[in-house]
Amino acid sequence: MVEPFERLPGILSVTSGYTGGWTDDPTYERVASETTGHAEAVRIEFDPRLFPYERLLDLFWRQIDPTDAGGQFQDRGASYRTAIFVQDERQRELAEASRRALERSGRFKGRIATEIVAAGPFYPAEDEHQQYHRRRFGHYRLYRQASGRDAFLRRHWKRERDRKRLESLLTAEQRLTALERRPEPAYANAYWSQPEQGIYVDLLTGDPLFGTPDQFDAGDGWPAFRRPLHDGLIVCEAELGSGPPRTALLSRLSGLFLGYALREADATGGGGHYRVYSAAVRFVPRSRLAEEGYAGQLALWEEMC
Repeated sequence: MVEPFERLPGILSVTSGYTGGWTDDPTYERVASETTGHAEAVRIEFDPRLFPYERLLDLFWRQIDPTDAGGQFQDRGASYRTAIFVQDERQRELAEASRRALERSGRFKGRIATEIVAAGPFYPAEDEHQQYHRRRFGHYRLYRQASGRDAFLRRHWKRERDRKRLESLLTAEQRLTALERRPEPAYANAYWSQPEQGIYVDLLTGDPLFGTPDQFDAGDGWPAFRRPLHDGLIVCEAELGSGPPRTALLSRLSGLFLGYALREADATGGGGHYRVYSAAVRFVPRSRLAEEGYAGQLALWEEMC
């Protein structure tokens, strides 16, 4: 559960550990023996101005089978139960509202078994269990694939009706670009030349993706950027087709197509850059950042400029 939350804006730390039990200083072996009452958990420290608690909840639901009261996928036992450990009454209210919304959505057939309980002492796991997905990358990937987790999540979060809902939220031009991956015409697009200062955000989630301090004219008629605002909000994937292989650029949390990551030199003589299609993003002027809920980005602005 560490990997999904890493490298997102406002996430200060993600620590693996144990909580919810009745003994002090549990070890991995004791927790796995199911004799301490603890659950394997992660402690997330975050800045709510950049990543609100509600978004943490939404991302959490998208990683689990909330109907399984006996563990998660291949991992069985009470130590693998799902739970949200809340720090105060406000977090409890938000967590319970989020759980009710998931129940009403009909996305899962069974009863939502995930508990919402008051947070107790948290014990960080041993060093060998921290950042396991990085230190033992190959082993972790094999384990995850064999567990059935990814297939389960695809079935429940990438359904046909989810696709139709996405289509209903986008304009025809946005659908062609962000969903169908059709490039928009060079120069005949909204943001290839941008006189205003501001940021470009995800069409659906509103995630801040790129900023004008990093935008430049690459000489090809599309918005170009030297870097994203937050590395953790974009992902690159190989796009193999009839033409030469390319690296597609996606918004990490919505999955929308944004454009391409290019490695060849541009018109300025610089190295690689990101080509982002105007129809795949929304522009928020600097003057409206606070009004539209991006006050946290203002604190970072001076560092960018």
